Amino acid sequence: MVNKKIIVAMSGGVDSSVSALILKKKKYQVEGLFMKNWEEDDTTSFCHSKKDLKDVTSVCNSINIPLHIVNFSIEYWDLVFKKFLKDLKQGKTPNPDILCNKEIKFKLFLKFAIENLNADFIATGHYVQKKKYKNNFFLCRSKDTKKDQSYFLYTLNQYQISKTIFPIGNLQKLQVRKIAKNNHISVFDKKDSTGICFIEPKKFSLFIRKFINSNPGDIVSVSGKILGKHIGLENYTLGQRKGLNIGGMKYLKNSPWYVVDKNIHTNELIVEQDNNNIYLLSIGMLLQSVNWINEKTSLKKYFYCTVKTRYLQKDIPCIVFHKKLLYTKVLFIGLVSSITPGQSAVFYSKKICLGGGIIEKKLPFV
Repeated sequence: MVNKKIIVAMSGGVDSSVSALILKKKKYQVEGLFMKNWEEDDTTSFCHSKKDLKDVTSVCNSINIPLHIVNFSIEYWDLVFKKFLKDLKQGKTPNPDILCNKEIKFKLFLKFAIENLNADFIATGHYVQKKKYKNNFFLCRSKDTKKDQSYFLYTLNQYQISKTIFPIGNLQKLQVRKIAKNNHISVFDKKDSTGICFIEPKKFSLFIRKFINSNPGDIVSVSGKILGKHIGLENYTLGQRKGLNIGGMKYLKNSPWYVVDKNIHTNELIVEQDNNNIYLLSIGMLLQSVNWINEKTSLKKYFYCTVKTRYLQKDIPCIVFHKKLLYTKVLFIGLVSSITPGQSAVFYSKKICLGGGIIEKKLPFV
């Protein structure tokens, strides 16, 4: 690794900043790169790329590394955001962060760094670890299990992992902030980014209205009773409780209402009471677009492992069937609530991330 050139994806946050610092202290040839993935309207407050670029510039000057800026906004729109909108209109709940990692960070950025900047490796501030055994690379959970981001990186392949360094995967978040503070990095206490790449969750409904014409409709119970009005099906996800505005409709029992389905054809949001009602429970699911990080996994007709159907969820024991099937079929060891089409299901064998896919359909309990 002596004299190897590493391009660090700089976001303006503490994680990527400390990643660059760690590599710099190890005497690698380190350079930063800021990706502009959205052409924001200056009159809105949805995107913070200008503030982030200012922070990145400050950090790169502080640790004395060159900074490159590349605009991938057209590619982000074509490869990520258009699919995101399409899935929303179909009633799904997509995860564009995962698609952004797949199409932008670990494809376009990696290609640009190697071909245009003559990099040997790229590095990111993800909380994940890379291991090598014989000729295979493995993507493993980070030391800080509460910050582990392997869920968002299940689409990576062997080449991408081999060319990527994750400098903070063996650190706790508190350690990262302490390193930043001790080295006078200005963003040591900057709030972690959340939401969909650049949109805060609380602003999501306002933002998405710029691209999808909301079509309000009825909120109905499973039995067909009209309970209220929704503001557009794209604003809701299965298992959602908050924001329904039907809290006063006790109806059958004194318990909250949860979204259990969407009827695109009738434009109805279907709800039921109790977070463990039978309409939310599933015995399994069907997946599409499955990626296996290691080839040996894909050669098995079926196998036991654990799965997460959302970020930071507790691991769910399951059996995976996938050989020569149109969809990969997953059966849970037990019943699982709120399986959501469009979301990603990611498989694990203890600390190793095996891969994952997009949930196409839940296998209902009833």
